[in-house]
Parts: sequence; structure tokens; C-alpha cells
Amino acid sequence: MRYRVWAPAAKVVEVEVGAIPYLLERDPAHPGWWHGDGPDGDYGFRLNGGSALPDPRSPRQPFGPDGLSRPVDHAAFDWSETAWRGRPLPGTVVYELHVGTFTAEGTFDAAAARLDHLVELGVDFVELMPVCPFPGRSGWGYDGVSLWAVHEPYGGPDGLKRLVDAAHRRGLGVILDVVHNHLGPSGNYLPRFGPYFTDRHHTPWGAAVNLDAPGSDEVRAYLIGSALAWLRDYRIDGLRLDAVHALADDRALPFLEELALSVEELAEATGRPLFLVAESDLNDPRTTAPRPAGGLGLTAQWSDDFHHALHALLTGESQGYYADFAADPWTALAKTLTNGWFHDGSWSSFRGRSHGRPFPAAYGHRLLGYAQTHDQIGNRATGDRLSASLPPGRLAAAAALVLTSPFTPMLFMGEEWGASTPWQYFTDHTDPQLAEAVRQGRRREFAEHGWRAEDVPDPQDPATVRASTLDWSEPGRAPHAELLGWYRALIRLRRAAPELTSGDLAAVRVRHDAAAGWLAVHRGRYRVLARIGGEGPAAVPLEGELAALEAAFGEVRPGPDGAVLLGPDSAAVLRTA
Repeated sequence: MRYRVWAPAAKVVEVEVGAIPYLLERDPAHPGWWHGDGPDGDYGFRLNGGSALPDPRSPRQPFGPDGLSRPVDHAAFDWSETAWRGRPLPGTVVYELHVGTFTAEGTFDAAAARLDHLVELGVDFVELMPVCPFPGRSGWGYDGVSLWAVHEPYGGPDGLKRLVDAAHRRGLGVILDVVHNHLGPSGNYLPRFGPYFTDRHHTPWGAAVNLDAPGSDEVRAYLIGSALAWLRDYRIDGLRLDAVHALADDRALPFLEELALSVEELAEATGRPLFLVAESDLNDPRTTAPRPAGGLGLTAQWSDDFHHALHALLTGESQGYYADFAADPWTALAKTLTNGWFHDGSWSSFRGRSHGRPFPAAYGHRLLGYAQTHDQIGNRATGDRLSASLPPGRLAAAAALVLTSPFTPMLFMGEEWGASTPWQYFTDHTDPQLAEAVRQGRRREFAEHGWRAEDVPDPQDPATVRASTLDWSEPGRAPHAELLGWYRALIRLRRAAPELTSGDLAAVRVRHDAAAGWLAVHRGRYRVLARIGGEGPAAVPLEGELAALEAAFGEVRPGPDGAVLLGPDSAAVLRTA
């Protein structure tokens, strides 16, 4: 077995296999690298005579983040789906899920057993929240370490491959959420090996990942190698990159551009349309602009502006970053549907400055649009979904606006049936001090906003995980079944109507009447009508001759003078002649 590790400051490096150390030697062709042979087995690297540490590039951590590493023969896995050639992101619908709470079992295999539900729903991609190892069994995954390995309680490397294989057999692509901007506080041994972090920049998690200081060439190679491994060894179709605005990088060639180029090269080599989706709050179109046009070359990014405008309209909430959107939510939503972003150089009271720049009208599909995500639900004090406070008709209106938008729509697991289960923040830290710090920090955070400590779920309590787990008896019974049928109908309609998958923002027109509580979105021949609240029917001018009522939820009927009457909290999609 050949072992290699980057440890530029070490004087002596050994690989320990079966409690026996084997001395490694410097690699003269690669400064800072050590290599050597040893037997196959669970292993760790010893630096300067210290205890064995997990391999930074460990392909498997069978004993958790703090344990020894284990080799993985990726060529040994028997892929049953060999005809899958991938699919590009534009024109698709994405479904975000958390493996640990998608099912009661919380494993890859249990998630695979529920894939037929997603096929019947009509989505195209499953987006998995992070699956790298983290302490304990339960967590969101954003405290992961060992960026080349897979969380064992979920099913380890082969479990993930079985899930991807099962998805591809059903025609579903798979996106994986990866975290490059920080590592978790427990089980992170990278600083012992080399300058993986730098004090040159600081992030909300402390020292920044070293993308531009001395040693950053190897750190970039580490992160890019990890990304390519998911796409190559696990046959993942795309990666969602967490909080790329926190990737502090002053080099002439930005890390994200270098990563995008590497993924393009792998896509060409494999013949699959691999892609990258960023989470970014910069509202900078250069994130998704092609590299020849001066952009970073990422395929798409999440669009929180659309979420915030829609959320403010649906709920009336105006705290924090909702303030700018809540001032006139009807206009804010209309602007995001036609301009891509609300903050396109405009004033942001939340930031105390102007923010963003205009988004190019031809590329609406480069923005993911959603009404709910893991962040926007789980970072609330009690993890309450929209379904906890809104009637089914308003949830249906939100679904219509998301699934007929010029963006790439994304749903969060259980949203499609108005799940009654919350999705709360939970951890399983094995370090008692860290566990208590997380518990108290969460309570302090929300106490500042008026919440009582006892009302904030304890992240370390297993009951918090159980409460956040989907109840799969709900989709088959009222009122959930009706809403599920509505989501299915909207996705079928989106697939059948080219106008509804177009990302041309310039072709979108929005009319609204805040006093009457209605909004109409023009998408070619189609009119998407949404009524939010209200009392009694409201007449919505159609502006075109009605050819067909394609889908309706709630009270929807013809009105006088070619108008359509919408009852309170209702929605419809109509086709004009």
C-alpha cells in the first residue's frame, strides 16, 4: 500500500498501520510531501513522534472523525446503472433533502427506498445536504471534517454510492452540498499537518481557509481534489458550494474560477454535464458569468432575494433582512421575478449600504428560486415551516410562484405535502463543553429577539432530531394529499410548457393589486395568478382570451368582462389563446 501526505513543517512522518509505525520519506519531486509503503489496513499519520492522526485525504472514517482512516477501492463498487449520462441543470426542478431526517432510519438506503416518491413528484435532481463525517450520529452536516470521506452512520462510502446508483436508475440526478469555507470545531486535524487556515482573513467561523497565503497552492489542490472525487468516484452530477462569499481570496486567479475550470475538464473527460451551484449573498452576476466573459464560471447560485420577497408577502414578517422586502412586498416580488434580484445596486437597510449589481436578463435559470430551504427553516428559533402558520391555499400560491418562475425551482423535503413536522437545528457533539456551548449559544441568540430559553429546542436533545424527521404517513391523508397533488400538477405543467421553463427575465411581466391582494405573472401564453389572504372573491383581469384553466387550487372561477375570480388564498395557472 502506498501512503502519501502533505506535512511541510514536519521533521519526521510515519504511517501507523495495525499499531506499527512505518517511516515515510520526503518526496523530492513534491516539496512538503511524504511518501512510503506499508501494509493495507486502518491507518493514521504520526507527525514528529505524536499520536496517529486521520489522513487529511481519508476516503473513509469508520470510527468517526477522530479515529483511524481506512482505504477505499472505488473501482470495486458494482454500479448497476451504466447508461446514465447526466443532465444539465437548466429547465429542471431540484429537491433538497437531509439524509438523517428524510426517513426515520436516517440512512442512504432508507432514502433510496423513498426515491419513487420523488419520481412521482416529478423533480429532476436530489440535492443532498453535506455528508462528510461529523461528531456523533445526528447533525446538519455543516460541521463536517475529512472532506473526502462519508458519514458512517448514514451508510459510509458504499451507502452513498448505492443511493446515487438508485437515483440514476430512476432518471434522477444527484447534487451534493459541500463545505469549503470552514471545517467543524471537532475532529479538525488539518492545522497540525500544514497551513490549511490563515489569520490573513477572518470569517464567522474564525481563521479563514488558506486560499491566498503561503502554502495555498496545496490547500486549493486539496479542496479541488475533494470536489472532483465526489464527481468522479461517487458519480455525483453537481455540487452545491456552501457560502462562497466566505471564501476569502485575494489571488489573481480566484479559487472558484480554478475549481470551475477543473470541473469543466472532468466533465469533458467523462462526457457528463457536471456543474457547480453557489450559495452567495453578494448579488454579483460575475459568480455565474462564463469565464471568457470575466466571470467565475459557476453554473448557478441560490437566490435569497426571491425567497425574502416571497416570504415577506406570504407571512407579513419584517424583522432583520426581511425589512427591505416587507416595505412593499408586492413590488419586491415583482422586481425579483423580472430582474432576478431585488438588491441590484439598491440600498439595503439590513447592511447599511447599497448592495448588488444588475443581473443579466437572459439567464434567469442561473438563479435557484425557492420558498423554503434548510437555512430559512432551520435557522428560525423553533424550525417552523411555512405550513406551521399558513393555510393550504397560501402554500399552494407559493408553490405556483416558485414552480412557474423563470428560475430553477428548488423544494425542501416535505414542502410538497405541507409537512407538519418542523425542521430544527440539531447536533450530536461528543465533547461535553462544545455541546453546552452550542446549546447556550443558540438560546442566547434567540433571547435577543424575545424568545424564552425554554422555547428554543435543545440542539443536543435526540427529541429535536425526532421532531424534525418527516412523517411519511402524511402524504396519503388530508389535507396533505391535496397539496401534494397540486405540486405534482405544477411540475407536470412546467415540463409540458416551454414558456414556464424559460429563463428569459425580459419576457416576464408581473401585475399586482396590493389592495385586492392578487398578483398575476405573465409567462408567454400563460398567466399565473395568486391571491394572498383577502376576503371574498377578487377579480383579476386576464389580459387575453382564456383558452384553458390548466390548474387551480381553492376558489377559482370565470368573472365578468373576461376576468378571473380568485377566492382568498388561492392560485391558478391559465393558458390564453
